[in-house]
Amino acid sequence: MNLKLAENFRAVFYAPFYATHALGMFAEQGVSITLLDSASPGAGIAELAKGNIDVMWGGPLRVIKERDQFERTESSLAAFCEVAAKDPFFLLRRMPANTATFSCQNNAGALNPQQKPFVLKDLLGLRVASVSEVPTPWLCLQQDLRDAGIDPAMLKRVSERSMQDNLESLLRGELDVIQVFEPFVSQALAHPEVQVVHVASQRGYTAYTTFISTFEGMRRNQAGFEAMIAAIEQFKPWLATHGPAELARVVKPFYPHLSLDLLTACLTRYHAAELWTCRRAISRKGFARLAQSMLGSGYINRPARYEDCVAVSAYEA
Repeated sequence: MNLKLAENFRAVFYAPFYATHALGMFAEQGVSITLLDSASPGAGIAELAKGNIDVMWGGPLRVIKERDQFERTESSLAAFCEVAAKDPFFLLRRMPANTATFSCQNNAGALNPQQKPFVLKDLLGLRVASVSEVPTPWLCLQQDLRDAGIDPAMLKRVSERSMQDNLESLLRGELDVIQVFEPFVSQALAHPEVQVVHVASQRGYTAYTTFISTFEGMRRNQAGFEAMIAAIEQFKPWLATHGPAELARVVKPFYPHLSLDLLTACLTRYHAAELWTCRRAISRKGFARLAQSMLGSGYINRPARYEDCVAVSAYEA
């Protein structure tokens, strides 16, 4: 059987999808995958509605948002098979040359015990740039801020620029803190004045990336999707055996603009963060955290129900 699978956009933390494809794990399960580019993040949603693709990967945020706007029907979006179960974003700070007031996290997330720990309240008064390319990172950070007793509106925030632009501005000293994912983290840490001050994955489960189809598509392609799930579930044992350096070599053709050393550093950081679960079930706790972040930020108008957004086959017991 052949299934048309659309990527969301090309990102380092999507490496498990590319590896599963490149290693032939889908084929071993008897399913042929046609991997298609997406014009922009979330563009696959329209292609699903038109019947041009069978499945895509992306954030359950898209499913929750649709359910907030429209009642569930057979053509409604459905999430299944959790791949990225934690938030892949980081806050980076350019440390002032004349001070080392705050301790920051190294590549492994360890703190320097000789310095004062950085807390989110320390963002107040700093020039902070949030992610503009996709909505989920800023929605989730807003909830972190609210949990810390901070009104997100109080930040001196730059919201409309790309992560690449923000990194360049940080290095020029025009920003104090930026929100980015890999490879921008590893690129920035090549500069000694830049430090990691917040690791979003340490929040715990936040439903970040799953497969997405429709409820009708789940029934029509049941055998094919079961094969895809079985293939994805092979990735974690493979990674445990081979490690992130070998993963980088496998997926390098998908990232021609990144050096192998840089890609290895990126994937090593994500592997250490235990970002990927690659399992059939979608975490109820992770779904609830994402939905809470969306509701608290006004992105949706009513609480989201897990059972309205997740395919039955992906229910967590």
